Amino acid sequence: MLSTRSPDELFAAARDGNRRALGRLLTMVERRDDNAGLVAERAHRDAGHARVVGITGAPGTGKSTITGRLAVVSGGDRPAVLAIDPSSPLTGGAILGDRIRMDDHVSGSAFIRSMATRGHAGGLAAAVPDAIRVLDAAGCDPVIVETVGVGQVEVSIAAAADTTVVVVTPGWGDAVQANKAGLLEVADVFAVNKADRPDARGARRDLELMLDLGHRGGWRAPVVLTTANRGEGIEELWAEIERHTAHLRESDELLRRRGRRHRDEVVNRIELGLRGRARQIIESRSGAAALGRVDRREISPGAAADMLLNSLTGGAGPES
Repeated sequence: MLSTRSPDELFAAARDGNRRALGRLLTMVERRDDNAGLVAERAHRDAGHARVVGITGAPGTGKSTITGRLAVVSGGDRPAVLAIDPSSPLTGGAILGDRIRMDDHVSGSAFIRSMATRGHAGGLAAAVPDAIRVLDAAGCDPVIVETVGVGQVEVSIAAAADTTVVVVTPGWGDAVQANKAGLLEVADVFAVNKADRPDARGARRDLELMLDLGHRGGWRAPVVLTTANRGEGIEELWAEIERHTAHLRESDELLRRRGRRHRDEVVNRIELGLRGRARQIIESRSGAAALGRVDRREISPGAAADMLLNSLTGGAGPES
């Protein structure tokens, strides 16, 4: 039974194409169970080979359809998709069901996994970096990560992908929103989807103008017209993704991006750990004592925070 297999056995089975074994590994890192650390360590050692592509944009732009189509045209023997959904407030599970919407477009060789955000800022689950490495270590390539559109924090997709594709639809509203959210800064490729609309070329022109104004040398994001529900423009979009991948490798930017990604992930995990410890100390006797002094106006909230922080980081403990 898969439930009794070790992480090493599950990885061996996953590399041989056992989807249930791969699903089990992803469940371990998503639920942070007792073997999650072992799975993450093993995945990190064996990963680093897959092309990681992020798909982001506002809701309703057709990201899921584009993602499914790209998995088909990528030419990879074992493409994988991570569809990041908003969490259900009742169960914590994914509720959009991107997998259902992709099934009509993705071939049987693709592995699709929906993951819940669990309230994590930016629409990305905290377990996504580990999940990407699990898929990579299991031999999947490319790994395509599609995020829920959540406004300005969509830029977090850039932290998880080698190439970020931003999907917009015709109309100035999306272009302005992209500019406000900072997506112009993180996009490596733009897709203007629903290009059968009469104002699609105008939307591309607007984006090109914005890109011209902000271009500072190096890679300039191309803008591709797509009509994903018909499969139009998808091959051209993948060609631009491949061109960006070649640019990253030739310029050594791929290593630099992945290095920054590792650094940011370490910082994020430290912050998560410190937040957990901060909650513990707030609920302790010393935390209650400090809060009591704030309530009695003996010290300010800032002073209480400094005292508790000293205790948290090994400095002098808070006064009682």
